[in-house]
Amino acid sequence: MAIVDIKKLESDLWESADLLRAGSKLTSNQYCMPVLGLIFLRYAYSRYKKVEAEILKDRPSRGGRVMPVEASDFAEKSALFLPKEAQYEYLLNLPENVALANLKDKDGQEMNSLGAVVNNAMSLIEEQSEQLAGVLPKTYTDFSDGILSELLRIFNNSALDNVGGDVIGRIYEYFLNKFAKNVASDDGVFFTPKSLVKMIVNVIEPKGGTLLDPACGSGGMFIQSDDFVNQTGMNANNTMTFFGQEKVEYNAQLCLMNMAVHGLTGVIKSGDEANSFYHDAHNLNGKCDYVMANPPFNVDKVKAETCQSAGRLPFGLPSVNKNKEIGNANYCWINYFYSYLNNTGRAGFVMASSATDSQGNDRDIRKKLVETGHVDVMVSVGNNFFYTKSLPCSLWFFDKGKKQEIIDKVLFIDARNYYTEVDRTLNEWTEWQLKNLNAIVWLYRGETDKYLNLIKEYKTVLETDSFEDKISTLKNELKELKKEAKEKVENSNRNEKKKTQTHYDELISKVNEELTIAKEAQWLYGKFGDGEYRDVLGLCKIVTIQEIAEKGYSLTPGVYVGVAPQEDDGVDFKERIQEIHKELLQLQKESNDLMDTISQNMKEMGL
Repeated sequence: MAIVDIKKLESDLWESADLLRAGSKLTSNQYCMPVLGLIFLRYAYSRYKKVEAEILKDRPSRGGRVMPVEASDFAEKSALFLPKEAQYEYLLNLPENVALANLKDKDGQEMNSLGAVVNNAMSLIEEQSEQLAGVLPKTYTDFSDGILSELLRIFNNSALDNVGGDVIGRIYEYFLNKFAKNVASDDGVFFTPKSLVKMIVNVIEPKGGTLLDPACGSGGMFIQSDDFVNQTGMNANNTMTFFGQEKVEYNAQLCLMNMAVHGLTGVIKSGDEANSFYHDAHNLNGKCDYVMANPPFNVDKVKAETCQSAGRLPFGLPSVNKNKEIGNANYCWINYFYSYLNNTGRAGFVMASSATDSQGNDRDIRKKLVETGHVDVMVSVGNNFFYTKSLPCSLWFFDKGKKQEIIDKVLFIDARNYYTEVDRTLNEWTEWQLKNLNAIVWLYRGETDKYLNLIKEYKTVLETDSFEDKISTLKNELKELKKEAKEKVENSNRNEKKKTQTHYDELISKVNEELTIAKEAQWLYGKFGDGEYRDVLGLCKIVTIQEIAEKGYSLTPGVYVGVAPQEDDGVDFKERIQEIHKELLQLQKESNDLMDTISQNMKEMGL
């Protein structure tokens, strides 16, 4: 989903919260889940319609009539079936006065308000999914029909037709930050961006077995793992078992809703029993094939004795203060992620950047960890990858089943200068950039065939055997197109100018997109050619455990990869200055026109 669509949805959410605040006396805790429940309903309906279309494609007919879809058809496709009365379109099209419609709920009781109908929809969905039982909000009779009707309209947004990734979680985080900060009781609890989740999943490569996220939030790791497994032609529900722990109950409810709408089943525990510092809620120590997480960073006041007795600390406790508390629990998490793995397990997680070099007990733990040979890959991530936090972070990867030839090595990647700017406050990795970073890991692991398949994919998409030639061709095409656009727009009559400009903007955008892909292809091929790994200054380096020991057991990529030489950014300076000058002249003209209008208005008013 494009970021602009999400932002539109967020602004609609703001509008909805204003409505709730104005029309009810509910606290943020009380209205948080009902609003998310409506988003869930809309999201579920979008997913339902897509799967229904797939089912109907090859549907047999009897007597000229296509056989109706049934719950079992959706179960076969690992999707959530929605009875008619739980479908968003049904709720949208109810008569204005529900009380006069003689509607009955699933238990045969009369429903006299829209709130009752929405509650019934939630109950019907819970009957379709065992893991949703008791999870969905059913407090809609607290709202007036007018407010609920308006909310349903607001969330009838086409942006929710795209069901890829953890969209609900993205919206949920926005909601928490705007209206219900008191719901997120832990400072470190915030949504994991899709870029980081995808990178973790791509490097971990889940194929089958047990996956645990002991700080699962809204379930993004599960959703992306599902996508990864399904792309390999397997069904994640049949090959994977998902377990989650989430102390904040709101987040756990959201996780269950998110999984259900993707047709996933899992066991998610929440509340005090799911506090990972004190509980292995699923008894999975040493049993996991995969561990993925974005835990809260820098948590303090963790009770050291209780934590120690809860186990899963193979490398020992972090530093303990005079109050017998752990002042920074980052290395508790790092211990846990390692401890949960079975003999061939892989772990990938997000961690505060400071943890790669922290001292004291942390350094001792890190030394023991490095000496196992199971630290696989370390990635530095730049600022502005999180939606509401500007902090940098690192991605850590463990692999207890590493190949013998790399058992004493670690791959360091410094990706702080490799990203796409979405807007002034947000960066991400595009799909191609994710593939490129993944390709470096493949070469380190000796999986040259995967790298070569990616180069082949680039050549197919770009229809070329030479990325440099393609870049040159596209740059010339872009230059000519801009020149042609300028002439055509200037020579168009007044009524056609906007249409002509829009036409050329679309053509220029397509060429720019292709040029971006060609540059990413050249970025990768220019460094690794036909598939031979080599250290790249400022980007990546394979380092031995002995070298890490010599650097005081630092796991900071920048310590090893060095600084890259300054590259030409490809911007034509003269052309850009001319563009800026043109923009300034246009702004000046608009300013003068505005002043003339104001002066004329003042004259007419006799001022």
